[in-house]
Amino acid sequence: MLSIGVDIGGTKIAAGVVDEAGEIIAATTRSTPATDAVLIEAAVADAVAELRSAHDVVGVGVGAAGFVAADRRTVRFSANLAWREHALAEELERLTGLPVVVENDANAAGWAEYRFGAATEARHMLMMTVGTGLGGAVVLDGNLLRGSGGFAGEVAHMTAVPDGQWCGCGLRGCLEQYTAGTALVRAAKRRAATGDPLLGRLVQAAGGDRKAIDGPLITRLAQQGDEGAVELIAEIGTWLGRGVASIAALLDPEVVVVGGGVSAAGELLLAPARAAYAEHLTARGHRALADFVPAQMGNRAGIVGAADLAR
Repeated sequence: MLSIGVDIGGTKIAAGVVDEAGEIIAATTRSTPATDAVLIEAAVADAVAELRSAHDVVGVGVGAAGFVAADRRTVRFSANLAWREHALAEELERLTGLPVVVENDANAAGWAEYRFGAATEARHMLMMTVGTGLGGAVVLDGNLLRGSGGFAGEVAHMTAVPDGQWCGCGLRGCLEQYTAGTALVRAAKRRAATGDPLLGRLVQAAGGDRKAIDGPLITRLAQQGDEGAVELIAEIGTWLGRGVASIAALLDPEVVVVGGGVSAAGELLLAPARAAYAEHLTARGHRALADFVPAQMGNRAGIVGAADLAR
């Protein structure tokens, strides 16, 4: 039984036909016309039409960047796409003639890791996607946690520092402001501006312009053993571990899957995250520690997870 998964990002729409084992057997892409909801739907429908022309599919799952209602049909709000209380599933069903399920993109990716990736042997999983921002997904006892309104799993906006760094959501001190690619780059530029000698090589690698420092550059130098870059990654990892310890007090996951662009740093990120988690975990010494593991599905996760949820 085949289904189509669609991952709608800010610049690209990726779609694929997925089988029951989580394998993508055909794929296609389109550009995302991010400011026009009608054009987004047309692009998705065009991709679906291309894929189903050669495959018999039972439905379409869509991973959408935004707040998706618990009915998995309506996008309440998206910061980067033209959706406000938008009946996305209804419109796509009209255009494609297929049943459509809509899911938050982080939830779709997390479900893929739970079903086919790094957490296949777990019943209780937390996924933390450390990219430009911070995403999350929670599976408890084999069920994807959505909450009463579909807003569960928004780990980015837990308060990490009361009255701390302003966040794009309008509040202050959100975990995302300390555990994401933007936080990594902000810390690097701030320290470079003070003339921190540990960041001399990083500034040099950026062509002498601290404003040109970005996340991939920091990660690459950290992997090469640069002390300053390693320290920057470790700081992000420490905040990640502290955040997971707070989440664990409520949800008690057995495995924490870490994905996203910053996770390319591997153990340079995961080791300090594990240490901080163990240090800040309530009842430590009297409970099993969750395992921190890297995500396995990569860029396929959104497509595969959405398709599997649709099926």
